Amino acid sequence: MEIKGLKIEKDIALKGTDALIIVDMQYDFLPGGALAVEGGDKIIGGINEISKLFNENLYVVVQTQDWHPQHHLSFASNHPGMKPGDEYSEEERIGPILWPDHCVQGSHGAEFHKDLDTTVTNAIIRKGVDPKVDSYSGFRDKNKIRETGLRGYLQSLNINRIFICGLALDYCCYYTAVDGREFGFDVYFIIDLTRGINEPKGRLSQVLTDMVEKGVKFVKQHNFF
Repeated sequence: MEIKGLKIEKDIALKGTDALIIVDMQYDFLPGGALAVEGGDKIIGGINEISKLFNENLYVVVQTQDWHPQHHLSFASNHPGMKPGDEYSEEERIGPILWPDHCVQGSHGAEFHKDLDTTVTNAIIRKGVDPKVDSYSGFRDKNKIRETGLRGYLQSLNINRIFICGLALDYCCYYTAVDGREFGFDVYFIIDLTRGINEPKGRLSQVLTDMVEKGVKFVKQHNFF
């Protein structure tokens, strides 16, 4: 599956039971950062526009934030002899690859980019705080045991439809989308307000196929009104 082959939903009318989830727009995932996603800075303006649309209508806007301890086991630096990008899997906790140190708690790299409008944000959900477990999803850790509180927050507001954008398409955005579906939300992926990594090679196609099969819908920014 490729992005150009996706079915794009048209004419999206927002309503009070909708929420926008902006995933990990932090310095370390943007050009110049420790784990930069190519073109990640190009979507900031579009995200600001769509978050403003939600905010003006008093709809919910949530941001997720990677917030790792320095000794997180997903960091290659904590595995002697290994380097970022090396394939590594530890049961359901760590993997499929190791990363450079990134989004360390309290560091500049963990901060949201200065050009991202955070004034419209209703809640910030931090993830990745357990040093022994990867946490790509905004909803819960990779082992599906510890939740972040996002599900309960959305349910308390009677949200039933979520729109996802941010970084990176094939990791944190993807896991947030499929967890959202598993938790019963109607999930829309704003495909032009995200960018992917595609590591290991072929992953991007794999996750797009999986999202389609799990019922995630796809939309572009200009389809909102």
